Amino acid sequence: MKKNMGSADKIIRFVLAIIFVALYFTGTVTGTLGIVLLVLAGVFVLTSLVSFCPLYAPFGLKTCKTSVE
Repeated sequence: MKKNMGSADKIIRFVLAIIFVALYFTGTVTGTLGIVLLVLAGVFVLTSLVSFCPLYAPFGLKTCKTSVE
């Protein structure tokens, strides 16, 4: 897997994950939507840690800086 996520993208995803978890555990969002947000938060954290977004790959998107060779 080649990296396709830049620093800003990783930080935004991580912050969103924290917000989603906080909304769920404070009871602001419950039920099915709460579960969906928790799963999405997990995906955001995982993709932030590995710097790879599988949805970017088919479209050829990259938010990371490319090295000039």
